[in-house]
Amino acid sequence: MRLTSKNELEYRYRKLQTEMAASGLDAVVVVQNADLFYFTGTIQAGFLYVPVSGEPLYLVRRDHLRARMESGLARVIPCASPGALPGLVAEHGLPQPARIGLELDVLPVNLFRRYEALYPNAAFLDASPLIRRVRAVKSHDEIHILKDAAQQADKLYRRACEVIREGMTELELAAELEAVARKEGHPGFTRMRAFNGEPPMGLVLCGPDAAVPSAMNAALGGMGVSPALGYGPGYNRIGRNEPIVIDYGTCFDGYYVDQTRIFSLGALSDRMRRAFDDMLKVQELMLSLAEERPTWGRIYDACLTLAKGLGYADNFMGLPGGQVPFIGHGIGLELDEYPFIAKGFDQELLEPGMVWAFEPKVLFPGEGAISIENTFYLTESGVKRLTFSNEEPVVL
Repeated sequence: MRLTSKNELEYRYRKLQTEMAASGLDAVVVVQNADLFYFTGTIQAGFLYVPVSGEPLYLVRRDHLRARMESGLARVIPCASPGALPGLVAEHGLPQPARIGLELDVLPVNLFRRYEALYPNAAFLDASPLIRRVRAVKSHDEIHILKDAAQQADKLYRRACEVIREGMTELELAAELEAVARKEGHPGFTRMRAFNGEPPMGLVLCGPDAAVPSAMNAALGGMGVSPALGYGPGYNRIGRNEPIVIDYGTCFDGYYVDQTRIFSLGALSDRMRRAFDDMLKVQELMLSLAEERPTWGRIYDACLTLAKGLGYADNFMGLPGGQVPFIGHGIGLELDEYPFIAKGFDQELLEPGMVWAFEPKVLFPGEGAISIENTFYLTESGVKRLTFSNEEPVVL
């Protein structure tokens, strides 16, 4: 078991405190699991109280002993309920806050009202953008863990080369790949911040079903196993001379990377092969732009313009009426972190330490889909690649 060091946790909450001071917040209360893990090193039921200066209080309802064992924070305190918060803050010598930040993008309304009742004279603001900015810039420790997740992605790629056969269902292939991932430390689920974000571990989509839309905010859909979760691999059987899209978010020690590769039994059509080569051109444009550290939106606009110029105005990142307004997304503890390579993000700059997955896709109704996806990070010396499996379509 790898534990997050005391120094790493201090580095993280100090970055948040700098953001808080700039925003005029006296305190931030953290309750969402991914945020809680990032700042405490564990996910035990409770909440983290971060003052604008000084050490935070990790107030744990269950399980306090495990939280003490796993967290490197100094002040890990048993707490029966949120109602004890004001008293514990005063007991530890911290001033009562007048401006409190909460994760308003994910916090249930009923829980928000409980905090309002505890501090009836305080102003409540959204701390989510602050937290997400802090988390967007990964430390050296986080990059090392992401490299381990990329090793797992390559093992799935290699397993796919071994087991794909004509007539097997998407689900059967997914089960083969997910068994590898689980044995390599994948927790068995994919964490998203978005409301109702319930993605499977990954996508295995073949032939025309790869172009079937879904309710997910994603370019690819698939039929899934039933309308109860109408997304992802289903009972469709793999045929010859059609693209098989394998798109997985592999995970190690809580951190995800995204990788997509194309396979086929027999040669792809000229149209599909040309589309794949064109998506590589879109990826290369992104890489050249990212070196300049532009805004996230500038990368999106330029790549979209190129895709349209290559003839994919009606096929890029979805089909007409369902095209998504992004080509890439930050990734780490969640699948949908900052930065977003997306429409409208024209003020937010790419910074060293940011990690993102870039996934240009083309969908052809009645035929299938083509994609390439890799996970990258920016350093002071340029863009580095985390995922590394051979990009060429695998023809079996």
